[in-house]
Amino acid sequence: MDGIISMPGGRTIMADRTVAELKQKIAQAREVIAHLMDKAAFNGAEAHRALDYFGSDEFDRNFLPWPHHGDEGLRPEELNAANDD
Repeated sequence: MDGIISMPGGRTIMADRTVAELKQKIAQAREVIAHLMDKAAFNGAEAHRALDYFGSDEFDRNFLPWPHHGDEGLRPEELNAANDD
């Protein structure tokens, strides 16, 4: 047995546990960001954007504020981080 137990509806106990752990990890990431903001006295728009993002259930493929492969050549003012207050 490989530790995966099938359940009705095609779900597995392993998958349910993985989802729960990923949700906990995201909650930890949000706490770390808030702590770092507090320690650095950083209160910019991008920091709050990160807290809002990690506090929600939404996924944004374009969340990261720097260029992805294929996006090279963007100027700093075109990046999300350049919009910090």
